[in-house]
Amino acid sequence: MEKIIELKNISKHYYIGKERLEVLKNINLTVENGDFLAITGESGSGKSTLMNILGFLDTPDAGSYAFDGKNSKAFSSHTLSKLRGSKIGFIFQSFHLLPNLTAYQNVELPLIYNKIPKSKRKELCLNALNKVGLTERINHKPNQLSGGQKQRVAIARAIALSPPLILADEPTGNLDPASGKDVLNILENLNKEGTTIIIITHDISIAKKAENQINIINGKIYC
Repeated sequence: MEKIIELKNISKHYYIGKERLEVLKNINLTVENGDFLAITGESGSGKSTLMNILGFLDTPDAGSYAFDGKNSKAFSSHTLSKLRGSKIGFIFQSFHLLPNLTAYQNVELPLIYNKIPKSKRKELCLNALNKVGLTERINHKPNQLSGGQKQRVAIARAIALSPPLILADEPTGNLDPASGKDVLNILENLNKEGTTIIIITHDISIAKKAENQINIINGKIYC
């Protein structure tokens, strides 16, 4: 299998006042195409920082990150923007839906940013919403949807361009057990279709669904 992610000796620190906080310490991680990886860890362990680095939302202080075989240090800001727009799908605990837009429009928005023609956008949006079982809710705004439906819209938005990698940060954290199970089933099906899934979760039962699991403790990886 080809590697989609390869981290070597990744470190990251922040300052709180004058105190230096080491968040990630010499992280080494390889993720192959088609993997399903769960990342667990206590609050403050560094798992969200790691996810942000994987999604090019943050940069490491040291180490190297190869994405799809290419060293990320060579990526321009334009290239990084394109990667985030078309190669990586993001799913967050708090959904991040725009309240004044319908489910369809929320899914369509990143396609507009990626300059996808209108006729093609319709096909991609309807296909993504169908995959998450929301065909009958396309004209509903977020305040007309349940928490589980909102997260399914967020998933549809993330998968509309069929990115090879999905990063999901606590995607079931705000959901009831039944809705959380639905979301996990969608992610499992996407993985079966070949999408690489990386999920952050505090729920060990969810982590066990993943093919591979790592635990982060004080900025270091433990398998």
